[in-house]
Amino acid sequence: MHNDRITIEYTSYADVSELDPSDRSLIEHARTIASTAYAPYSRFRVGAVAELTDGSRVTGTNQENASYPVGLCAERVLLAALSSIAPNGAISKMAISYESDAVASNEPVAPCGICRQSLVEYETRNGSPMRLILSGSAGTVMIFNSALELLPLAFHPAHLGR
Repeated sequence: MHNDRITIEYTSYADVSELDPSDRSLIEHARTIASTAYAPYSRFRVGAVAELTDGSRVTGTNQENASYPVGLCAERVLLAALSSIAPNGAISKMAISYESDAVASNEPVAPCGICRQSLVEYETRNGSPMRLILSGSAGTVMIFNSALELLPLAFHPAHLGR
């Protein structure tokens, strides 16, 4: 028997002013669209903005429903929209931000488990990693070089023989 370790690496910045202009623009866009999310129940609004390899952007916001299980997270709304409007669109990076009526939004939150799996699947499908830029409405920014860093033991299509 032996013990193994999984290490997750990311880069942390005190605030958006430390980011390069492209990353700063993307996270500011995510912060702006978070306010348009439909979240009347949780009052926790999430915005996601993807920059594609061609430089275009696609957005998504969380969409709640009185029947909680049928709500959608911003990341999966974005991926579904992208799959519809640009089926072969490859994401180079995605910024995710949130605002809340109940808690301070001054630190990043990571995507939920379902979204992490969906992001890894999208990376696998496109054959290239996407950088993830996570932030609240203010404060610390975390950057991951791949969605796989958030879900290191992800279930892959290869597990199904594909």
